[in-house]
Amino acid sequence: MKRILSIYVIGYLVLLMLVLGLLYAYPKLELHLMLNACHTDLQDTFFKYYSQLAEWPLYVLGLLPLIWKKKSMTIFYALSELTSGVLVQILKHLFSAPRPIVAFENYPDAVLPLVEGVSLHHSNSFPSGHTSSFFVFATCCAVIVAYRYLLNARLGIRGSRLLLQLGMLGLLIFAAVGGYSRIYLSQHFLSDVCVGSIIGMTAPLLVFYFGRNKLLKLEDV
Repeated sequence: MKRILSIYVIGYLVLLMLVLGLLYAYPKLELHLMLNACHTDLQDTFFKYYSQLAEWPLYVLGLLPLIWKKKSMTIFYALSELTSGVLVQILKHLFSAPRPIVAFENYPDAVLPLVEGVSLHHSNSFPSGHTSSFFVFATCCAVIVAYRYLLNARLGIRGSRLLLQLGMLGLLIFAAVGGYSRIYLSQHFLSDVCVGSIIGMTAPLLVFYFGRNKLLKLEDV
């Protein structure tokens, strides 16, 4: 299982190191403007709607396994989302960090790129809940796919390892783009997204690690 998930985890760690490097090298507000340097109408529309995937479509997808009587998949996702959501909300209210739109009020010379039609929030910026949801969904999918691959291998059913690895990277990219969408829309800073991704990445892994015996008893994932 660990070997199968390694491409996903290593890919995330590489991405995390790059993000931490940026956070170390540049001041918070300057970095936000750098990451928002290129805005186009097409990108505005894309990121506006892409970001909304974390608000309800991902939850609908999490319920779909029930149609095929795969209750354990939905329970796994629900527990992971609940765990990450509680932690995110605790940190949000503990830090009460201002959103970009508020932070830039003291810098009138700085032009903050905004996207038309996006209602900006003003408080509880740290960490990013949307980013956490994106990474919870992607990581849950990665764990389920890895488990299914391992189960099929034990039954003598060999799948393509290359397709598996590409799928894992695809899930990581899906989540990373969701995190960046929050920066592009000026709803969050990179630091908010970074911590949101860490929570969203680790919650499903911990839920599966500590609850795998009960989850797998419900039915085959």
